[in-house]
Amino acid sequence: MEESKRIILPADSTPANFDNGSIFFIGTATVLLRYAGFTILTDPNFLHRGDHVHLGYGINSTRLTEPALTIEQLPPLDLVVLSHMHEDHFDHIAAEKVDKNLPIITTHHAATKLKQKGFNSPQPLKTWETLTVTKGDANLCITAMPGIHGPGILKALLPPVMGSMLEFQTPNAETKFRLYITGDTLIHQQLYEIPRRYPNIDLALLHLGGTMAFGILLTMDAKQGVQAIQIIAPRTAIPIHFNDYTVFKSALEDFKKAIVQAGLENKIKYLNHGDTYTFTVA
Repeated sequence: MEESKRIILPADSTPANFDNGSIFFIGTATVLLRYAGFTILTDPNFLHRGDHVHLGYGINSTRLTEPALTIEQLPPLDLVVLSHMHEDHFDHIAAEKVDKNLPIITTHHAATKLKQKGFNSPQPLKTWETLTVTKGDANLCITAMPGIHGPGILKALLPPVMGSMLEFQTPNAETKFRLYITGDTLIHQQLYEIPRRYPNIDLALLHLGGTMAFGILLTMDAKQGVQAIQIIAPRTAIPIHFNDYTVFKSALEDFKKAIVQAGLENKIKYLNHGDTYTFTVA
């Protein structure tokens, strides 16, 4: 693993709470994570039902759902984790209204695009590279995980994508909670390296949906979502990035059926838009 980059955030007046945390599901791949004194937003997408996104090469898609809250309703944020630069992950509302000085941890491609949009603090990571964020007596190590958004030649045509491993640590470097976010990836060989490097993953957020373009799969469908759980072996997994856009062709109901067939029901928590998953860390 490469030497870690580091940024330091202003400390809160109260000590970090390592005992409890929460995931609030806003919609698509957008969640609000609160843990150890950090407030983190992922893949900000606040478009409304009927709005359109442009995904390149003439591919457009219409949003079918409403976000659970508006961008104006967000609490103060410490940082954003962005898997890649597509409009269903960073839309024009985010481009206009996210604080231009907020750290955004993402790919080098997306960091370049963000700078062009006026953002001052994108933090680009290569695969397996780590950024350490310190806030008071808590450290957060964010490491870019391997991701492939499309097979073959489509991989070169689509924006690079990364997954993320978030490790929340005490001042003595004890990891209290480990969260893996898949990003918009398909199953591929490098994913098998993740559990070898990170054998104890507490929670995984799975980008599903079975996105299709030109008849080709671009994000995990129900079958691949089950494979991801079997490969990564998290204690708990939450599916996100489903049923929100017309290019999503694998419904959440398909994933639920595949989970039952695989006997993995005890590992899954399902969230509707606006639901909160709370967790306790031993």
